[in-house]
Amino acid sequence: MEQLMQYIWQHRLWRSEDMLTNDGRPVRVLDPGLLNTDAGPDFFNAKVEIDGQTWVGNVEIHVRASDWKRHGHDRDNAYDSVVLHVVDKDDAPVLRSNGERIPQLVLQVSPLFDSSYRQLVNSKLELPCENVIASVPRLTITEWIERLAFERLHSKVQRVRDLLEMYHGSWEDVCYVTVARNLGFGINNDAFERLARRTPLRLLHKHSDSLMQIEALLFGQAGMLDPMATGTDTYYQHLCSEYAFLANKFSLRPMEPESWKLFRIRPQNFPYRRIAMLAHYIEGSFRLMAQILDASGEKELRKLFQVELTGYWSNHYSFGKPQERPSLALSNRSIDIVLINTVAPLYYAYGEITGNYALTDKAISLLESLPAEKNSIVDSFARAGIDCDSALTTQALIELRRSYCDARKCIYCKIGHRLLSEAAHRE
Repeated sequence: MEQLMQYIWQHRLWRSEDMLTNDGRPVRVLDPGLLNTDAGPDFFNAKVEIDGQTWVGNVEIHVRASDWKRHGHDRDNAYDSVVLHVVDKDDAPVLRSNGERIPQLVLQVSPLFDSSYRQLVNSKLELPCENVIASVPRLTITEWIERLAFERLHSKVQRVRDLLEMYHGSWEDVCYVTVARNLGFGINNDAFERLARRTPLRLLHKHSDSLMQIEALLFGQAGMLDPMATGTDTYYQHLCSEYAFLANKFSLRPMEPESWKLFRIRPQNFPYRRIAMLAHYIEGSFRLMAQILDASGEKELRKLFQVELTGYWSNHYSFGKPQERPSLALSNRSIDIVLINTVAPLYYAYGEITGNYALTDKAISLLESLPAEKNSIVDSFARAGIDCDSALTTQALIELRRSYCDARKCIYCKIGHRLLSEAAHRE
């Protein structure tokens, strides 16, 4: 409630004709001040006119006036600079530490604002504003989507930066962990990242001349090998034996098998083939980051991920019975997702850090050229009338849905703000 009041104050969404102190003096807000997100009064350097006299200072906001004393502000010199106390319920006078009384205002808003806000945050719809978003100007939506696209990209770039610091500037290590994580395709992302961190490149490079040993290390570390298992799968038995030797040699500890999610996943999307694909990149030495940077365009990037698995994994989705129809490790749609979540952030981060801004532009161009993703989030916005023409747009909508709609943070969303602002000023 207090955050909502701060929002109303910050954006001037009150009813000006009702701005009176509790002792009847008219209040005119010349400047609501700067929102303070740290300790101290809520708004700094506000400028208000009370009964014709201008005051410059801080503003404190509470749901109940009695919160002033409850929070100890009456004994805190940091709050002596407060020139106006804004509340929802006036249940007590407020005093500075020297006993001086502070002007107090009960914040009044339009009933339409209150009802609109409650309808949004209490909505049972997937998108809180689904029924009214058509009334929002297209320019507002377009500008917000563009900003969210960069917001989502920068969050991925920050992950790359964090990994670069962890791996002391090794871009190949960063690329290895990033690729591994995104081979999880959402449902197994965390498990794949844990696998990559538990099985570092420096260890895998020692065995890069043997695909069998690479796969033994990766599948063993993933917790997918059981040395006590019996059966007729000779390849599986070889991997178990190899991993037992390597685990003892390097003091390795496997992940818990329960880390992997297989429920409601199509066989072609099982993590086994993704791990086999990762092994494919490591065989002969992992240099995918260099290959990504050297690629001249989307066509060459796609070739990097159009991997056709050989040997055992050419006709297996998991350990056990072979399948009749072998397939590429990744479908075209899956490659799109890898380019979106792996290549674009790596381009952008590398460009920012090295000052090669042609690469940051290349990251944006890549997202603009890739087709719109197909998922339930994109479908929900399409039903509301927001169409997608590229991966850049769908990335923005994913950010909007997860960070704002699902959390019902409508007051921080430009679309929600537009709707609430109109409601606040409507008679």
